Amino acid sequence: MANARALDKRRKSIRNIRKITRTMELIATARYRKAMDRANSATAYTQRITEIVNRLAAAGLDVKHPLLEPRTETHAARVLVMTSNRGLCGGYNGNVLRTAVPMIRKQREQIDSVAVDVSGKRGISGMKFRGIQIDETYLDFEDQPAFAEVEKIADKYLAMYINGELDRLDVVYTKFISTSRQVPTVETLLPLGSLGDDADSASRSENDAENKDAAQYEFLPSAESILEEVVPASFKVRLFKCFLDAAVSEQVSRMIAMKGATDNAGDMIKQLSMQYNRARQSQITGEIMEIIGGVEALEG
Repeated sequence: MANARALDKRRKSIRNIRKITRTMELIATARYRKAMDRANSATAYTQRITEIVNRLAAAGLDVKHPLLEPRTETHAARVLVMTSNRGLCGGYNGNVLRTAVPMIRKQREQIDSVAVDVSGKRGISGMKFRGIQIDETYLDFEDQPAFAEVEKIADKYLAMYINGELDRLDVVYTKFISTSRQVPTVETLLPLGSLGDDADSASRSENDAENKDAAQYEFLPSAESILEEVVPASFKVRLFKCFLDAAVSEQVSRMIAMKGATDNAGDMIKQLSMQYNRARQSQITGEIMEIIGGVEALEG
């Protein structure tokens, strides 16, 4: 049986680790709630932009925009992979990389030029380990990504697409569905196609009645000028929504991972306490037997 002192020392170490994991769980929970609030706000904004575009479409206007024009052939593609800067978040980063790597390799077999951008230190190290060359890296995004920083990236992609340097943009991130479900997702943001496609069926059904009367709206100064503002804004907010979903999913994964670690530490402490009590009882029994043996030897 193990020494009682060694068991007690190990039990104290695990108790200290449990305090750390419990603290990290509480921090992740607080960050998750803040990130969730921002993601919900962005969802409402995205739906409003979609409503505007649906009204433009329902008005029967024949308007064109460079971002809406599909490319007949794809010669240059780009993939943006969103991971975290820190670990201790379960399988969050591994799931994203397992989704991104096969897709990148498949695209490079079919497309002449495929560039890879990575957000997060874990994704950068993971791509380098797998031998995939990275073009751009982003390390400034944590649990509260700023729209101003995302807008800079979006403007770069928009300029590349309009100038013909980019034919397709795919984003690999973890889509937040619920606290118990986050799914690694590949979403094609460029070409935009129909902006109404990114709205879910529920949003469409709620707005069908309103969109039927969209032709009665009068657009000032013109529908074309409104479209010039709405199309780039829609792309920017969709990219921003991807960053927000990734941030929420990261905090949920870290919260669940730290809760699991805390619970496991508690179970280990219980087992070690039982082993310690048995070892201590055996040690005390041995000491009593030695005393009794010594007394009998003196009396004999």
